[in-house]
Amino acid sequence: MDTTRRRFLAGGAAASLLLAGTTAAGSARFRAPRDLGDPFTLGVASGDPTPDGVVLWTRLAPDPGAPDGSGGMSRAPVTVDYEVAQDDRFRQVVHRGAVVADRALGHSVHPEVRGLEPARWYYYRFRAGPVISPIGRTRTAPASGHPVHRLRFAFASCQAWNDGHYTAYDHMAAEDLDLVVHLGDYLYEYAIARGRPGAPIEPGLRHEPRDLAGYRMHYAWYKADPALRRAHAAFPWLITMDDHELADDWVGEAARVSMDRDRLAPVFRARRAAAFQAMYEHQPLRLAQMPSGPRIRIHRRYRFGDLAEFTLLDTRQFRRGDSILGARQRDWLVAGLANSAARWQVLGNQVVLGRTDHEAGPPAVLSADAWDGYPAERAAVLAAAARSVRNLVVITGDRHENYAADLRADPADPRTPVVAAEFTGTSITSGGDGIDIGGRGTELLAANPDLKFCNGQRGYARVEVDAQAWRTDFRVLPYVSRPGAPISTRASYVVEDAVPGVRPAWDHRPLSRPAARQGPAGSAAGGQPEDAR
Repeated sequence: MDTTRRRFLAGGAAASLLLAGTTAAGSARFRAPRDLGDPFTLGVASGDPTPDGVVLWTRLAPDPGAPDGSGGMSRAPVTVDYEVAQDDRFRQVVHRGAVVADRALGHSVHPEVRGLEPARWYYYRFRAGPVISPIGRTRTAPASGHPVHRLRFAFASCQAWNDGHYTAYDHMAAEDLDLVVHLGDYLYEYAIARGRPGAPIEPGLRHEPRDLAGYRMHYAWYKADPALRRAHAAFPWLITMDDHELADDWVGEAARVSMDRDRLAPVFRARRAAAFQAMYEHQPLRLAQMPSGPRIRIHRRYRFGDLAEFTLLDTRQFRRGDSILGARQRDWLVAGLANSAARWQVLGNQVVLGRTDHEAGPPAVLSADAWDGYPAERAAVLAAAARSVRNLVVITGDRHENYAADLRADPADPRTPVVAAEFTGTSITSGGDGIDIGGRGTELLAANPDLKFCNGQRGYARVEVDAQAWRTDFRVLPYVSRPGAPISTRASYVVEDAVPGVRPAWDHRPLSRPAARQGPAGSAAGGQPEDAR
């Protein structure tokens, strides 16, 4: 036995025990089966960092495609040890613990580590039986209100498995970031049609999931992707959801009309409960986000010193009548914006907030599934923000396109002032290879004067923020239909401190960015080329 493993085993034997990865349970230990194999096929992850800690995640799944959704685990619980260290060789271990992985939560664990130092990188790993997991890296948040010079993060959304390869995540994992924000459609409930080399598609994946076993199988299939695992292991993530984590276009208590089997409320509530539990089991979410039947508290806040505060929204679960957020979430949002002292307020938002006319010329063609379907509430939120927020920036997913847009106090009235900015990020894969601008992009720009940039390629958005400005780089791939695509920055847009709205980056001084690890440079119409910085 090597000395690293010996130290791990010695530390784990004296560790405290948590039931199902969340609550204290005493000193009993549950041995892993001798024939466990590799239980860490889905990788490791961390999320929701605070100044003194972070939540860690893994799920034991030696057979991620098991048709019963068990991941190849028996019903017996297993004690999982974990370590957190200041170095990737684990010579400076600062925290050890143990959690119980059991059948009730799909043998997933979510230990919430506390007592760490603020604004610091750490490394972590798990052990089940004799097997040690891959190493993950995470970072705590700066102390609340502490002066922060700079924040770097990426945001992404929409990663339909059938539509392409997750090459974007390989590039994201090589970026110099503090965290990643995922804005929804992490999973698509569609039947899996595309296999992996040498890996057949299990029969249970060939249809849409409607129960816990089905959602577990779908998540396991997605999470087993190497590129996605690398991106999770590289940074802490903030995660919310959109519709496909459950079903296309669902809102509130309703499924889409075409889902005849789910039109009865009790049937749909049961499906919601299964989808939410599977989401919790497969993401680095805290105990506060553990669902209770068909309900989950996914809206929450994350603070990054005195520089930024993220407010992650839930625009699906509480829709009622003319409200996309529901009264309680709206009041919580408005109060939080008014009471925050952060220089930059960031709304993590699933569906486009700005007005989007999808065809040039009258009449306006708007999407009722976005904030365009809730104009009164949108105007109320933006008016409240304009009264109390120094800088409001909305980051959005869902659209499978890159947008940079101004937000007016009333987006339907061009006479009202610009009060905020919105950056919509394209998909990781959804929609296939995509196009650069094309006819649709030209039409959107013509129909929407507040939309300053549009692009339909795949990728993610990279953001750098300091006290003077916010910069968004739209990172794009030429294709996702085959692996190995290079990445480039298609365009860059900035928001100046206390100056609402977006402008091209070439019209602004460069932010103080160190040399980044990245792929080949690309043109950036509307912004600087990557090699011109």
